[in-house]
Parts: sequence; C-alpha cells; structure tokens
Amino acid sequence: QVQLVESGGGLVQAGGSLRLSCAASGRTFSTYRAAWFRQAPGKERQFVAGITPGSTIYYADSVKGRFTISRDNSKSTLYLQMNSLQPEDTAVYYCALSRYLGSWSVGSFGHWGQGTQVTVSS
Repeated sequence: QVQLVESGGGLVQAGGSLRLSCAASGRTFSTYRAAWFRQAPGKERQFVAGITPGSTIYYADSVKGRFTISRDNSKSTLYLQMNSLQPEDTAVYYCALSRYLGSWSVGSFGHWGQGTQVTVSS
C-alpha cells in the first residue's frame, strides 16, 4: 500500500511563494500518475495539477502560469511550486496517485495524502 506524506504548507502573504512536497513510500512511484488537488472550506476537492509517468503535465486554468508540478522519481517525491499566490488559493492541498490511465477527477485516484494547509493572506 502506497503512503503519501505532504509537507511545505503554511501562511504566506499574497504574491508570495510556497513549495509543497509529497513523499511516497514504495519503489513504484515512477509508474503512477500523480496529481495535486485542493479543497477550500465549504467547497469540493478540485484538481490543481497532474503529471503522468512520462512527465506530461496538466494544470487547472486557475493556476496556469503560476504553479509548476514536477516529480523526482529517484526520491519518490512529487512537488508543487506555487508562485504569485492569491487569497483564493487558500485551501488544504492533497497529493494523490493513480496506477491507471483516466481522468484527473478525484474518483480516479486511489491513494491520497493527509493534506497540508496553505493560507494566503491579503
């Protein structure tokens, strides 16, 4: 069973940056689709960014040009560099893995981390 542990969240002022990390257990990280999702209070969990085993990358329109997803398979770690943060980016951020091809929806991912809080003050 894959276990995921996120880190790097915190409180930042608008316009600032944060880098999230997600460390995965096991030796098969490179074979998974990996993604970041976020959930703001009272809202549904939504896709932020995803990366395939072949490193094809996808972003939600709301973060394009500001966020960068990457992976280091040698360290079994997923990253999310977040720049130009805005108050609307405030949410709990989750990393997720999927063994299968499919959509970038919540239901397509079977492995989840515990989440890390990102708060952007205005």
